[in-house]
Amino acid sequence: MCYKKHLVSLIMCTLSVAFLTPQATGRSIALLTARPVWQLALGASALGLPSVQDGAVVVVCNGGSVRAYTEDGKPLWTYTTPGRLTPHLSRTPEGISYICRTNGNLIALNRVGRELWRVNLGAPLIAPVLLGWDGRIFAATARNLLCYTPTGYPLWSKPLESAITVAPVPDKQGGFVMALASGELLRVNAFGTISTYELSDEVAALVPFSGSGEEAPVLILYKSGAMEIDGITAYPPLPALPAPPKAAIDRQNTNGPTDKVAITLVNGQVLLLSLIEGSILWTGQSNIQPEELAKDDTELIMRYNEQGIYVLAMAGAAGFSEEGDRRWFLRLVGASSLSAWSDNGLLFSGGKDWVFYAYRFEDAPLTPELAPAAMLIQRPSYNLGEFPPRGDYRFSDSELKLGFSRINEAITKGQIGEDEKAFARYLMEVAASLRNNPRASTIRPPVQVNNRAEATRLLGFIGSVELIPFLVDLFNNDPEPLVKAAAAESIGRIGVDPDGLAMAAFSSVILGLYPIRDTQALIAIASAIGSLCRFSGPILSSTGTKLLVALLANTNQSAVRNRARWELDQLR
Repeated sequence: MCYKKHLVSLIMCTLSVAFLTPQATGRSIALLTARPVWQLALGASALGLPSVQDGAVVVVCNGGSVRAYTEDGKPLWTYTTPGRLTPHLSRTPEGISYICRTNGNLIALNRVGRELWRVNLGAPLIAPVLLGWDGRIFAATARNLLCYTPTGYPLWSKPLESAITVAPVPDKQGGFVMALASGELLRVNAFGTISTYELSDEVAALVPFSGSGEEAPVLILYKSGAMEIDGITAYPPLPALPAPPKAAIDRQNTNGPTDKVAITLVNGQVLLLSLIEGSILWTGQSNIQPEELAKDDTELIMRYNEQGIYVLAMAGAAGFSEEGDRRWFLRLVGASSLSAWSDNGLLFSGGKDWVFYAYRFEDAPLTPELAPAAMLIQRPSYNLGEFPPRGDYRFSDSELKLGFSRINEAITKGQIGEDEKAFARYLMEVAASLRNNPRASTIRPPVQVNNRAEATRLLGFIGSVELIPFLVDLFNNDPEPLVKAAAAESIGRIGVDPDGLAMAAFSSVILGLYPIRDTQALIAIASAIGSLCRFSGPILSSTGTKLLVALLANTNQSAVRNRARWELDQLR
């Protein structure tokens, strides 16, 4: 009874919300009582920032569990691991969740909460992992930066000589930026190349934004209230902020160069800065308690998109239009996690009472007219999957042996790093040497089949989704079953087929349009289908299950049937 009384008191007495009436502006508000549209007992307190994506909300909980719900509160799945978890959670467009135990184990969960893989980072994460353009993972511990493929193969690692003061932030070039206690701004690209910039003061926030040049410009916000831009000089001088900044963000999902940045100050004010004009366009009040924001360990997240500007903290949250009208605000007492905002107008918050709350503040989700704005942006690329030019390739066996040995050594050490593009190009040229030289004799081709297959197999350890079109083309057009098997193996190792190219190729083989009877190739196809389905979850697994059942029906080879059955069992 005491617990229920406390819960009612928490809901009714410690939350206050302000909404704009239809005719009101940010300075004319009506106070209402906040009531959750739904609430769920978690059995533990929520940690960190919940992830809201594609109609689902995922939350990390104290005690080693991760829980997923629909946005209307229906349970989807629960994952539990021994020990404790850090509060850091990241999710990919495919629904993969990346979490980390306090012992340093980085764990990948698929869309239905099934563990895909785990690697030990040597220390726990200090921030959520960042995602590269091709799904690669950037992880930061107290003393190391690490990069992995989406399926957990290491690409590179870099030691840090100083503590991180501002956690890694994605730049607009497929890498990230961060600040160190040594007074340096670090720019790190996707392949582990690092450049530095000397900072003039203690940094509060970093905002990389779109601009010309090889390096993305970065707006540096100092705790003193001063601001500067590294990497571009075309903007006018920036004004000093009226109070120290706490967090900042530019508008997401835009095609053009960045021209505005939203900033939250430690006094609770929110403002919109025009980079083009070098001036503050408007200032509003979030109503989040300044004494909370002034604490160094207080976290605050901002979002800025077509819908508006949102300020999210444990102590409360607020929503503004881009024109500066405050639409609503929420004060929270007893929260255990940061608030998370949904494009459907819902706000999620976990309480110390072990209850997860959902509040609705806006009834206008991202409209069909606005939603495609994000989709119009061409998928960015590291240019890893460009087809090699056609030519008369001549690679000696001794040269290939040395090349493969060097690449194998880098893969084994997890230090492909800055050689990734060169390695990928070399392997693609070898793998496609017959494909790209149609006049070569199949009896005495420029590269023997075993070397073409080995080059194809090694591409899978580079693990970029950008290689999928090349591998599918190789699978479809190289005449040798050994190369086809290696291409399917690498596709399965990469684990992602966002455009369905690989599934279409495998379907053509299994359903008899372009039949293959080679046992090794068919086993590799079955394995690749299983891998793709486990990684992507139910959306793809229904198609994969049908293909594996068809493979069982269309072959009498016991080794192939056994593999297909095993993959089907793993999908149940």
